[in-house]
This record gives sequence, C-alpha cells and structure tokens, in this order.
Amino acid sequence: MTTAEGTWSFADPSLLTHEARQVAAWLRGVAAGTVSVTEPNAEGYLWPEPWFNEPVLAFSLADRSESGPVIRLHLSQEAAPPWQQGADRPDIYQYFLEFRVDAAALLRAADQWDLALASFPTR
Repeated sequence: MTTAEGTWSFADPSLLTHEARQVAAWLRGVAAGTVSVTEPNAEGYLWPEPWFNEPVLAFSLADRSESGPVIRLHLSQEAAPPWQQGADRPDIYQYFLEFRVDAAALLRAADQWDLALASFPTR
C-alpha cells in the first residue's frame, strides 16, 4: 500500500474463500446502487459491511454521487500500516483508505475477482 503517509505491505491471510466471494457480490451491489452508505454511529465509529472472520480487512461505502461511489477499505491489526499499530493504534476498522471508482470499474473488478477465485475450493 502507498499513501501520502507512507508505504507498507502485508501478506497475512485475511479471507476464507467463501468470504472472498462476498467481496465480488458487494462490489456489484455498490455498482447497482443497492448498498447503503455507512455512517458513523453515535460514538463516531464506523462499522463496515461486509466484515469477515479475521478482523483485518473490511469494506464500507462512504459516499455515492454523480462522479461515482467512494468505497472504504478498512485495515486493522496486521493489515494496518506500521505507524497505526501498537498501543496507540485506532480501534478495529477505524483506519481506512477511500477510493472513488465508477460503476463500470467496480463490475470489472468483481468479474476479475471471481475469475481469480474460480480455482479455489469453498472453505
């Protein structure tokens, strides 16, 4: 990952194959306009949907406008950047990156995601 704050990578398992298949469905839902924008709760926390068994990766929809949806990629624990780890790290799912994408790109990404998963058994 590369952001204005710095660069990092991680290679830890984050999704089971049945969870990975949910990502493509969620991307298609965002493209179709059926996924709701995720708003912070009364305490100011964002609780993404979908989230997965390993709480290192999650997604949420930040905004929907004429210029396309803005999706959030939530990164926690070992997936978070090194400067967001340790005793002062944000609560789970509260560190995220935002990306504005168009619906066609989301549909292409979902198709490519499904193709990449096709050879993996469901578990």
